[in-house]
Amino acid sequence: MSAIKTIKQQYTDAVPGLQKDLGVANVMCVPRVEKVVVNTGIGKFIKNTEGIAEVEQAIKDITGQKPVFTKAKKSISGFKIREGQDVGMKVTLRGKRMWEFLDRLIVSALPRVRDFHGIDPKVIDASGNLNIGIKEHTIFPEIVAENVRHPFSFQVTVVSTAQNKDEAEKLYRALGFPLQK
Repeated sequence: MSAIKTIKQQYTDAVPGLQKDLGVANVMCVPRVEKVVVNTGIGKFIKNTEGIAEVEQAIKDITGQKPVFTKAKKSISGFKIREGQDVGMKVTLRGKRMWEFLDRLIVSALPRVRDFHGIDPKVIDASGNLNIGIKEHTIFPEIVAENVRHPFSFQVTVVSTAQNKDEAEKLYRALGFPLQK
């Protein structure tokens, strides 16, 4: 067994403390991470199929799962988008892959962000979901920066079962997310 705790082990250890802290009688009512959604737009690569393939492969390498293309709901002439056209990619992670991704995000990727001073607690919404914008996908150790021809940004949404922002903030702090004070 390694000396470094995984985020899943941290959650398991933190459940009794969270239960007491939140005043919850049932262990099943303690907030938990339900899923992680990784989302990116491919608008700048619409005419570049090579760029789309590179983004798809990078998302697959980062998450360990093949992304699903998201389509435009309606046509917008100002953006030169037609209804049904591919405009983005997303991956929904649950279970083991979700915990592994969160481990890599917190331990490996976020510390590699230049001038990173922690996640602002304001990015937690009223429903208890945490939204993080990643400006460069090269912060993940799976991506070799020298081989990247088309850098892109993406969004990570951590969906929890927390009822409000305070519960969610306590959960994320217990999990080891680098939230600012």
